Amino acid sequence: MPTEPQSQPLVSIIVPVYNAADHIARCIESIRRQTYRNLEILLLNDGSQDVSLEVCKMYANVDPRIVLIDKANSGVAATRNMGLREAGGKYLQFVDADDTIQPYATELLVQRAEESGADLVIAHYNRITPPRPRAEDDPRPERPTKVQTYGFLMEGPMTKEEFAAGLMQEPASFYYGVMWNKLYRADIVREHPDVRCNEELDYSEDLYFNLSFIRYAQQFYALSTPIYNYVQNPDSAVHHLNPFDVLTTRFELTTYYKDLFKHIGLYEENKYRLNKFFFGVAES
Repeated sequence: MPTEPQSQPLVSIIVPVYNAADHIARCIESIRRQTYRNLEILLLNDGSQDVSLEVCKMYANVDPRIVLIDKANSGVAATRNMGLREAGGKYLQFVDADDTIQPYATELLVQRAEESGADLVIAHYNRITPPRPRAEDDPRPERPTKVQTYGFLMEGPMTKEEFAAGLMQEPASFYYGVMWNKLYRADIVREHPDVRCNEELDYSEDLYFNLSFIRYAQQFYALSTPIYNYVQNPDSAVHHLNPFDVLTTRFELTTYYKDLFKHIGLYEENKYRLNKFFFGVAES
């Protein structure tokens, strides 16, 4: 049985919303149905041009845990940063508006954080690949939705050095780079103004946040249960990036990696992998 909200630390779930009319209701429902009840659900409408704001208003009227913020469009990094400033929880969790989380997601993440004292909990996730639409005269049957589970670390607690060693094995992966398969201890963000999404990057602003957070975190925990459903969207902006912008961003991220690993004392043994990351191809 789920524990009562009074005995649970508050978790702030931050959801940037931009033109997500086709998905946002499904996303919000997955959050509202969490077995973990003590939630602050921050819906940040980033200047949507469709009916996303109206859908969010409807949910805010029926669930007092929802805080709706309507703002001018400024991009996902600035929107997440606003969510960080507004969040009041002990822990921070992130969900993208076109994805969903498993009903037990927050409960498992918080359990591991509380039991282990972890500053960051990282979890496996499901990648959902919907079937591509077919022409009306195409006689072939529609392909089924494809679900694949991703994750690299085995279940258990880790030190900063152990977590960083795993990170260096897969530096360009969604598993380490994104914010939505993790739970963060909020006081680290509040105490360090540099732990933010980089609003100047064209992509991977979430990876910058993670590299900044890791610098100050001490204890980590890996959860092998997939808690997040990431929906692969071929129309996403990340699939249409300018090659020059990709190279520029990758160069900046390599610099952040270098600074982090020098800070931890693991740079010399990872120089080759850092160079490989710079010239490699990021996970799509």
